[in-house]
Parts: sequence; C-alpha cells; structure tokens
Amino acid sequence: MNFDLPKELRTYLQSIDTFIDQKISPLQHKDDNNRFFDHRREHARTDWDKQGNPRPEWEQLLKEARELADDAGFYRFALPREYGGQEHPNNNVWMSAIRFHLASHPVYGGGLGLANDLQNEHSIIGNFPDVLMVHHFGSEEQRQVLIPARLRGQFRMTFGLTEPDHGSDATFMSTTAHAIRDGFEISGAKKWQTGAHHCTHFLIFARTSGTAGSARGITAFLVPRDTPGVRIASYEWTLNMPTDHATVELDRAWVPSSAVVGIVDQGLALAQTFVHENRIRQAASSCGAAKYCLDRSIERARSRQIWGEGKTLADNQAIQFPVVELMTQVEMLRLLILKTSWEMDRVVADCRSTSKRPWVEIERQLSDRVAMCNFWANRLCCQAADRAIQIHGGDGYSRHYPFEHIYRHFRRYRITEGAEEIQMRKIAAYLFGFAGPQKKEAKI
Repeated sequence: MNFDLPKELRTYLQSIDTFIDQKISPLQHKDDNNRFFDHRREHARTDWDKQGNPRPEWEQLLKEARELADDAGFYRFALPREYGGQEHPNNNVWMSAIRFHLASHPVYGGGLGLANDLQNEHSIIGNFPDVLMVHHFGSEEQRQVLIPARLRGQFRMTFGLTEPDHGSDATFMSTTAHAIRDGFEISGAKKWQTGAHHCTHFLIFARTSGTAGSARGITAFLVPRDTPGVRIASYEWTLNMPTDHATVELDRAWVPSSAVVGIVDQGLALAQTFVHENRIRQAASSCGAAKYCLDRSIERARSRQIWGEGKTLADNQAIQFPVVELMTQVEMLRLLILKTSWEMDRVVADCRSTSKRPWVEIERQLSDRVAMCNFWANRLCCQAADRAIQIHGGDGYSRHYPFEHIYRHFRRYRITEGAEEIQMRKIAAYLFGFAGPQKKEAKI
C-alpha cells in the first residue's frame, strides 16, 4: 500500500506552481491589484453603495486570471473532454490533491489569492457543477447552446433550491409551478441565490405535483433573469463581504416547456448530480486552508521573541499543544479525503461498464464518508484560523493578516455545503443501518 501521490500528479502540481509564478502572481502584483488581497480587501471588493455587490473591477481581475488559466489548459481540467477537460480516470483524487495544494501553499494559500480565491469559488482549476448538471440532464439543445456559452462567460445561472422558510430539507419547498399555455407559471421565492447580480438565468426548483415532503413532484426550470414576474427583492449582507447572495421573488413568472431541465417531477436528481464531488473538493480546500493557518502559526511562534526571557512563543507548551492537536487532525483528514476520493473514482469506473449513474452509486456507497470529510474539514478550518488569530495576538485579529478573512469565509461552509448537522445525521444513518449499504442487514 502506497500513500504517496503518483509521480504524474506531483509533476502536475509543479506545473501549476510554475504557471502561478509566471502568470498569476505578476497579475496580482500589477498596478494596485494587491488592494483586493491585503488589509484593504473587503473594501476594495465591495461596492457598498450598490447593495454590497462585488465591484466590477474586482470581478474583471478574476476574469483575467481565469482566461490565463484557460489559455494554459488548467481551468477546464475537471470537465469532460468534449468541453476541453482532461477527463482523468482518477479525477476526484487529482482534484482533491490540487485543491489541498492550492489552499495550503505557503505563498498563495489559505484560499486567499488570485490563483485560488475561495470567497467567490474562484480558482485557476475550475469547478463546474452547472456544466455537469446541463451535461447530464439537459436537452440536446440546452447542451449544445448553454455549455459553450457558459465556458465563454455568456451564460451564468444561480442555483434556486433554498427558500426564505425552507433550507436543509428542500422537499418542503413552497415555490410552485403550474402547467399553462405550453409552459409553466412559477410563483414563490428563493433565497441565497449566489451570483444573482450578474446571472443570465435562475435555476429554480418548484413543486409541480405531489405533497410537501415528497421528493417526487419537484421540477427544475431555467428562468431568464428578465422574465416578467421575476424580481430580486434584496441582497443579503454576510459575515464576509461582498455579497452576491440574493432573495428572488417570482410572481406568476411564465416560462416555456423548453425551460425544464431534466424530467418534470424529477428535478431533485439535478441537485444530487454533483453534491459529493463538490463536498469532497470543498473538504480538501478547507483541510488545506487549516494547514496553511497552522503552518503560519508555527512560523510566528518560532520567530516571536518573549521579552526578558530570551525565548520564543514556540517554547511554551500552551502554544505547542493546541497546534499539535489540530495538525494531527489535518494529517488524518487529508488521508481520509484522498482515500474517499480514490473510492469515488473506483465507483465512477465501475459505472462506465454499466447503465448505473455514478452519482447515485456514490450516494449509496460513500455518502457517509464524503460527509465525514466535509463537515469535519469545515469545522477544522475554523478552529485552525481561530488558533492562528490567537497565536498572532493583536496582529492576528487585524486585517493585515489573512486569518480573520479565512475564518469568516470558511465559516459559511458549515452551513452551505449541507449543514454539518444534516451531514452528521447522514453519517449516523449509515452507521446505524437506517440508510446505505448496511440498511438491509441492520435489525431495526
């Protein structure tokens, strides 16, 4: 059993570093672009007078970085070959290793830097859940038109599952859609519509049949932003600004039948298509950012002189022991993330020779392991950032260091990637035989 990353993968990580050094870092340091990453970052990114939305010049800089990465062949790595991706047979292992590497890097790590600024899911190695949803569930016309437009930046959609009164259990959603005039009329509201400020479409999930609590009877619709009856009611200001998270109201908004993505009444399948890949990659980023915080804390403790004693902070066990505990968790979690990613790749490979859908099989076989990785990594990152703030003292609390930003950003993932309580409930269901492979065997 070999726990080393394959040589091919290590070489690829080196090529990423070279690209960042030659192309991305010079762009970040060009003119006054560092204002988006130093102590001025929140103000530089946020247009306070326009509902707290991102400033256009901030998003333009991110666009330039993505274009450089796309030209160099990195940006579309995880996509199918037909969309310019590499379709690696160990795609999940590679993506987890890449995300951990980018987030833990001593120079541009922490999820804060032009190469990998995770506050807005920006990275030179892209994540494309929307592309894969359309690829797997869209009509031929939707695939042919929307995916190329998405990769050109001309099609952008939000993800409309959460509502003002419904979050973790989407089967109780209040938004409804009724068939009318060769289409559907949608009424309701959606909250936390990320990217609403510049989207072209909202992906809206609405109940078309069935009763509250039933997974069947929910349909996914692509609703153009300018559809009559659609209104952005507000943008929700958050712990980490800027905000692009909107509450969207729909009042008898009509869309044609061609706006349906997938099958009528079976729309929740879209939400499951990419959830596990998304969660394992987020876990890798959180774990990497935790390591970044702890590595910087060790550097600080070793260099910080204690007045009058001729010692450093690192000489104190009160400094050492909390870091030891957290770094132990980082290393154990990193291995679990890679192992789970490897198992996911094996499931995908097995499904290629059958008619089984890989995301369904991953849910059945590995959902508990993915949840373990995700909820613990997000919590661990917050703990590591908090410890880094403490070790850096007043400097850590200031915005001249990245730890307060890291804490505020990664705190969201304890909610948004599936609340950690929901993920813990999923793990418990698998452990105790209420769900998963052991369900039939359990005597309950």
